[in-house]
Amino acid sequence: MTMQIAGKVAIVTGAGGGGSGRVVALRLAQAGASVVVSDANEAGGRETVTRIEAAGGKAQFRRADVGREDQVQALLAFTERTYGGLDILVNNAGPYFPGAPLERWHETLAANLMGAVHGTLYAIPLMRKRGGGAIVNFGSTSALGHGRKHSSSPAYDIAKAGVMRLTTTLASLGEREKIRVNCIVPDWVASEEVRAYWEPLTPQQRAEQGAPATLTPLEEIAAAVERLITDDTLAGRVLVFWTGEAPRLVPVADPGYAALE
Repeated sequence: MTMQIAGKVAIVTGAGGGGSGRVVALRLAQAGASVVVSDANEAGGRETVTRIEAAGGKAQFRRADVGREDQVQALLAFTERTYGGLDILVNNAGPYFPGAPLERWHETLAANLMGAVHGTLYAIPLMRKRGGGAIVNFGSTSALGHGRKHSSSPAYDIAKAGVMRLTTTLASLGEREKIRVNCIVPDWVASEEVRAYWEPLTPQQRAEQGAPATLTPLEEIAAAVERLITDDTLAGRVLVFWTGEAPRLVPVADPGYAALE
């Protein structure tokens, strides 16, 4: 079975910059959804709306800092008032703060973890009214394994690990209420910010820093998000997208480790 995007109402958070959120919002609008573009960056968010409308799509902007529960609630209320309900939520927003590893914990956890938690919890009642819906969270490969290299921000990796577990623990919503919560876990994505860091590096520097030889195009991330939205067989699943590899699902019975010592 395939969920149709045309005619649906979608929210995409973190859609006001040069990253995955904007490209996902554009793709959903192109597929026929009415999209609420959300970001703390008002100028960037309105630019995304302009691009959607220029391509013939429907969109509205609502500023929200997802680290603030009241602003997440207001975002959902705005969407219901504007478009009459909600069918799709993409919890993409999540700032990364490099630097001292023990700083900015509260800010990082509030936006990356609690933003997804609050968005999901407040979206569920709206989706119940519509008979179901799809939620897509964003994790990170830096938070996946015990042996892989983590990012320079422990708070970011902890938050993303929490987002992935939030997804799997809500798998039963798919069968009970037709509200499917899934998660995409990208590696090195060709956002403007990542490209600015990655492009000046030599091949040797990339190897030393664990950076890949190429970056995952934003369009491929958007296509994977669309798959998680439309495939009615997927609920509580985690789709891992290592750069240079095809995206693959974590098995349902995966224990979370390769072996025990």
